[in-house]
Amino acid sequence: MPDRAVPVLEVKGLKTVFRTRGGEIHAVNDVSFHLDKGELLGVVGESGSGKSVTMMSLIGLLPSPPADVRGGTVMLNGRDLLKISPEELRSVRGAKVGFVFQDPMTSLNPVFTLGNQIMEPLIKHMKMSKKQAEARAIELLELVGIPDAKNRLSAYPHQFSGGMRQRVMIAIALACDPDVLIADEPTTALDVTIQAQILELVKELRQKLGMAIIWITHDLGVIAGIADRVMVMYGGQVVEQAPVRELFSNPQHPYTRALLKTIPAISGPREARLKVIEGQPPIMTAAPTACPFRARCEHRFETCDRVNPPRRAIDGLALGQGHDVACHWAAPAPAVQSEVAHA
Repeated sequence: MPDRAVPVLEVKGLKTVFRTRGGEIHAVNDVSFHLDKGELLGVVGESGSGKSVTMMSLIGLLPSPPADVRGGTVMLNGRDLLKISPEELRSVRGAKVGFVFQDPMTSLNPVFTLGNQIMEPLIKHMKMSKKQAEARAIELLELVGIPDAKNRLSAYPHQFSGGMRQRVMIAIALACDPDVLIADEPTTALDVTIQAQILELVKELRQKLGMAIIWITHDLGVIAGIADRVMVMYGGQVVEQAPVRELFSNPQHPYTRALLKTIPAISGPREARLKVIEGQPPIMTAAPTACPFRARCEHRFETCDRVNPPRRAIDGLALGQGHDVACHWAAPAPAVQSEVAHA
């Protein structure tokens, strides 16, 4: 079991805004979560819900301008990443926090060999000699299941398949034994066979290395098989968070329930149509003052239009440790119970 005493990563009140010609876009709104040592946290939600922007905000990967991280703390092993210098932050990226991006073809440099790209963080962060870095690069390629690793160091990205390139990206992210690995939809562009191989690889690496992992995806089926805990995002906010089995068996937020209904059923008539969530995600031109999901929610009532619901624990545990939800309708607080009853 993960060590819950001291989180390896603790984020509180994170806010990120994009300044555009048409005005500001409030992409991340007061996001708080933690990640325990050895834990795999799944982050789910539709495109535009703030998943990737939240994680890129943590380690300064967003260009500024237009991005502006306006508030919050990001404590990595007791060190606030939002308060350190750009030079110090560069020493964290790749060394303490590894990042696997969605499309390995655009993430890998096409004019450098794979060996050069794997060895670069080893030489920079670990101060290895070229010979030491080459030996470590071979170990990493073998670790992620690439055969004939020594000869593959001289290959270029275009000489690898999509699945093999993603394995190389994972090898680069693991190069310096980071405390946290962030995987941003790393299997989305892959076929289902390769996707299954990558997921199995992540499970094996997690067992061997014991690192903490954040897995961003829109695929709840993937999350069900690998995550310890799930964080559901919508409109740049965390709307529900729970252990994975609890979330699937007892979803509380209407958005979470709607997401689960979109998973195709194995049984049932072949002609049955897939479920969809009617409506569109909100355009966050201002900090939310009401529930961001209200326009698409079948349980909407008057309070939803005037109060943005805070996250509340519904199982008696501390906020973030058990099951919590940001919804007036789900497990409502006493102040709005009567209003729900008459809605």
